[in-house]
Amino acid sequence: MNEPSELTPDRVSPLKIPLLLFFRGVAFLAVMVGVTLSLHWYIGLRLFDDAGLQRPWSTIGWVWLFAMYGSIFVGFIGGRLFPRRLARLSQWVGFVWMGAFGLLVAGFALSDLALALASLVTPTAGWRGAREAIVLSVVGPALVWGFIVARAPRLKQVSISIAGLHPDLDGFRLVQLSDVHLGETLDRRFARRLVKQVNALDADAVVITGDLVDGSVARLKDEVLPMGELQSRHGTFFVTGNHEYYSGASSWMAECARLGMTVLHNTHRVLMRGEGQLVLAGVPDVEGARFAESHRPDVTAAFSGAPPGAPRVLLSHQPRFAKAAASANVALMLSGHTHGGQMFPFMAFVRLQQPVVGGLHEIAGVLTYTSVGTGYWGPPFRVGTWGEVTLVTLRAQPTRA
Repeated sequence: MNEPSELTPDRVSPLKIPLLLFFRGVAFLAVMVGVTLSLHWYIGLRLFDDAGLQRPWSTIGWVWLFAMYGSIFVGFIGGRLFPRRLARLSQWVGFVWMGAFGLLVAGFALSDLALALASLVTPTAGWRGAREAIVLSVVGPALVWGFIVARAPRLKQVSISIAGLHPDLDGFRLVQLSDVHLGETLDRRFARRLVKQVNALDADAVVITGDLVDGSVARLKDEVLPMGELQSRHGTFFVTGNHEYYSGASSWMAECARLGMTVLHNTHRVLMRGEGQLVLAGVPDVEGARFAESHRPDVTAAFSGAPPGAPRVLLSHQPRFAKAAASANVALMLSGHTHGGQMFPFMAFVRLQQPVVGGLHEIAGVLTYTSVGTGYWGPPFRVGTWGEVTLVTLRAQPTRA
């Protein structure tokens, strides 16, 4: 059985990104700046011009709007470079506006569509003055609700039949956490509540399928510390997500190991109950190879030396990895990454990158459960989806007479 490797801190650094990846990032940033700038202009036209706001209030409104636009970038940069208190403030301001911006764009776009359709059968000029008030009256409460929901992941129970599972392992329970994203806006207080929630489930094992953090070990070590108190019969197992690679993946692997977690880096462990054996393996995120060749996910290496005939459960951050795992006789893959879209209407766009938004599906012949995430990324809201702590109960398939 392979042993975990590459646990030396700082072996993988965001500063060592290949040149091609750097230019791809710059191109992506340029596109995003252009798109978001245009959408802020669109919001301004609806909020100020269509509402008939007069000077100097319209001028003040436009200045405020583009100041908030700039706060998004300040939040991203400040979260990594500013002193902790200033970093936290900059992220709160920038990310709260990011969430409000997304809902405002969706609200005004839907209202424009509704007015366009209504204009085909009746005059709509009288509605245009009231539209802004209607959109704001919906967006405001939605943000308040989304803020509350984002901090209260619900328990989701899933029962999955596993071919070849020994009767002694029938009812084996895995608690899955994914996309917790501990950082400046989700801190140790959230982590403590989460640990208490998980420990109350008295699970056989806890698995973390990536994106535990958003930031470096140096900045977030204390915020993550409560995660070392997770309890289960076989321990806690961790695989990297793409956000670990933005923050020093090997450093986080070492820190998670220090906290008592088992880091599954193209390797596996055999979990036993009675005479039953279950192979639990994990691979790095699919983005890992862009940062270091040793972080390329390798499902063959992950199961190398595994006992033949024992059912295989694979941890992989992104559900699209199922295609690569299809040849490895995987009984179940546990993933995350999608956040279920996190905020309306972005769940409609998840399928552009991933084969599923969330839930239990067969992907490329591999039975895959995709968590919609436990925490959140960026905007501190969940609108249209609810975070989850997933209790996966494995069931043995009945033998045929």
